Amino acid sequence: MDKHAVVTNEEWVTARKGLLAAEKEFTRARDQLSQRRRDLPWAPVEKEYVLEGEAGAKTLSDLFDGRPQLIVYHFMFDPDWDAGCKSCSFWADNFDPIIVHLNARDVTMVAISRAPLDKLLAYRARMGWSFDWFSSFGNDFNFDYGVSFTPEELEDGGAPSYNYGSLAANVPEREGVSVFYKDLDGRLFHTYSAYARGIDMVNTAYHYLDLVPQGRNETPGSSQSWVRRHDEYGERL
Repeated sequence: MDKHAVVTNEEWVTARKGLLAAEKEFTRARDQLSQRRRDLPWAPVEKEYVLEGEAGAKTLSDLFDGRPQLIVYHFMFDPDWDAGCKSCSFWADNFDPIIVHLNARDVTMVAISRAPLDKLLAYRARMGWSFDWFSSFGNDFNFDYGVSFTPEELEDGGAPSYNYGSLAANVPEREGVSVFYKDLDGRLFHTYSAYARGIDMVNTAYHYLDLVPQGRNETPGSSQSWVRRHDEYGERL
């Protein structure tokens, strides 16, 4: 059993109230940060990206599906891979069932990856997901939005090129979330993107793990070594 202070219920309530004050302060700070995120300036989308989906080729504008706001999850799936990233699969398990609620608030959410469409659809069927998944194979979308990298960017000693230049790109594909807005005139704008630990906030499972005594219980440097695709947890860890 982990060593931990054991106190009376009255002492526990006193300690809990002390934490509550800090939680309230954090909530107010989070609300302020969320407002700053919404207040960011917008950048026009200059290119017309054509993406492959189940219903055929669609432009980025088409992906809004009649709503003004679009969230794109940048799912790591290199064209040469036979399966999607296990960590991105962890994120997809979290966002797949809540898209219906986003739709009710004028938000469309899709995933985009560089792998060919047939690989994406086969993997989606294996995982039992229903979100719309599009292939950006053959265009610059992933590169332009900071989640795919050229061989030159991957060379040892190259300048950091991931997460706005704060991290080195040591693999050809990385994870992220990007947000777009479509105005009444049909113009598209890039309003926000987040990468690396910046997307922790959209992983519901992590927030539940943060509530329990052992927390995420992850090893520094290999924080997601425990993660499996949800049909692989029967395998030896």
